[in-house]
Amino acid sequence: MKAFTYERASDPAAAARIVAAKPGAKFIAGGTNLLDLMKIEVETPVHLVDVQDLDLQRIENTDGGGLRIGALVSNTQLAADERVRRDYGVLTRATVAGASGQLRNKASTAGNLLQRTRCPYFYDTNMPCNKRKPGTGCGAIGGYSRQLAVIGGSDKCIATFPGDMPVALRVLDAVVETINGQGQRRSIPIADFHRLWGDRPEQDTVLKPGELITHVVLPRPLGGKHFYEKVRDRASYAFALVSVAAVIQPDGTGRVAFGGVAPKPWRVPEAEALLPRGAAAVTARAFQGATPTSDNAFKLPLATRALVSVIAQAKA
Repeated sequence: MKAFTYERASDPAAAARIVAAKPGAKFIAGGTNLLDLMKIEVETPVHLVDVQDLDLQRIENTDGGGLRIGALVSNTQLAADERVRRDYGVLTRATVAGASGQLRNKASTAGNLLQRTRCPYFYDTNMPCNKRKPGTGCGAIGGYSRQLAVIGGSDKCIATFPGDMPVALRVLDAVVETINGQGQRRSIPIADFHRLWGDRPEQDTVLKPGELITHVVLPRPLGGKHFYEKVRDRASYAFALVSVAAVIQPDGTGRVAFGGVAPKPWRVPEAEALLPRGAAAVTARAFQGATPTSDNAFKLPLATRALVSVIAQAKA
């Protein structure tokens, strides 16, 4: 691990100002992803600004009937909150499907949104990776790609977004609130928060340098039945090959988002409008234009089968 300096922030705007002004600086909260990447020198920040002391650890009711979740609310706290379990069951289910109990005790809400890909070429500093080092190429293209994207990638990168919680947040139409060093606040719909890689795969989100996530806002509850189906190589502590977050209404309509298949949580409103016609109709539209490799083409029928399971549970 390379040497770095460290300080604790006591004010969100001040924390944002420090990071924006110091090239190579990063925020650290739970650190469950960042510290791992620092140990293998994929991430090499010169300065860390610890935001754990900020007052961003509460879940509050909003005037609109939703919830406002502090960026530092732990995964465990979020999943266990009575209001979340009652009204946003898909979020609880997705959150507890991730990592392990020990990691969920430390991992933060904002950190979940900012997870970096688990592409093996990103983690191997001996291999070319445009995400880790722009311009070096993508070892995954033409290489081993079983875990990687079947849709939304580019000729520069086919990595996937690895998280579970943000897939549920996408179904719920959450909004990400931020602050910059000048104290200016911004609200970013979750649909716009993560980027497709295009020709800049090193940039995961639309956040600007030094912009700090402060809250995630959930709109009023959707009702219906909530599901999170995660298909992975082992029963726990594994990332999704394919996941399905869904809210199904009594009349068979609803919302669906997929994880493990694209650079961002994958939701196509035109596809979910086909829910009453069955899973095959939904996935045919959701993955229209998909470009799987021979290693990961299985993800397309797997997504259909996972959604079949969700629909069957909803009917039951």
